[in-house]
Amino acid sequence: MALLMGAVAYDPKVVTIWGGFRSWFNEHGFPFDFVLYSNYERQAEDLASGRIDAAWNSPLSWIRSRRLAEANGRRLTPLVMRDTDRDLTSVVVVRADSPYKDLADLKGETIAVGAIDSPQATLLPCSFLAERGLRPGVDITVRRFDVGVGLHGDHIGGERDAARALAAGTVAAACMIDSNHLLFGREGTLAAGSTRVLAQTPRFDHCNMSVSDTVSAEVMRRFGDLLLSMSYVDPQIRPLFDLEGLTSWQSGRTSGYGALEAAVDETSFYSREGAVTAAGYQP
Repeated sequence: MALLMGAVAYDPKVVTIWGGFRSWFNEHGFPFDFVLYSNYERQAEDLASGRIDAAWNSPLSWIRSRRLAEANGRRLTPLVMRDTDRDLTSVVVVRADSPYKDLADLKGETIAVGAIDSPQATLLPCSFLAERGLRPGVDITVRRFDVGVGLHGDHIGGERDAARALAAGTVAAACMIDSNHLLFGREGTLAAGSTRVLAQTPRFDHCNMSVSDTVSAEVMRRFGDLLLSMSYVDPQIRPLFDLEGLTSWQSGRTSGYGALEAAVDETSFYSREGAVTAAGYQP
């Protein structure tokens, strides 16, 4: 029986990516198939209940999937990650000509963030700001851009709109992952030299391949070994890696999720058992 993996269709390229990987796995004697979801919440529920064997999970979906699974007496393993999922940071960006010198200067101002469920553009930076005395709704006003809700920030439209608000001067600062700050500069959303980074979060990890105990240890080992064996120099693999934004798979880990776990609890985004408890969140 094929290992069945879930993936969220945040972009049409997802079909190309996992269709290509499906062919590769099957050519290597490993029966593999995938199903697509419109949002991460349904995928997390299906993974935790055993309806799928694995999921390409956002960091937020990993937290919910694990909590749901543990509440049901199941176990999930973060099998692999992309090399580009490790040690990321988000940034608080201001206009280059603004008077703000440090975070304390933003007290009383309005700060733009991404969608309600974006780890990198909302949950993590808001927790970071609160820890440094800028509590959302108390010390600062947060202006949220809810684009692609349910996609956990994979659709970066909310971050891009936050950047546009900063460029237009309607907010004092904007939060985004550092790689998107660079992207927005390259694409012209933020004019070259028009912004500067005021603060940067501690490092965190992003997506992982979460595998359920519905599969045997041997199948899990084989799946992991095959993923880790994929090579960027393989002409069949390279275009898929380019679309998925990696150059190699790395072993999974949980050490980079502590800050997001804390942000989830601070905002009551999910309960300890994995129920969706975030106010106003409709994936």
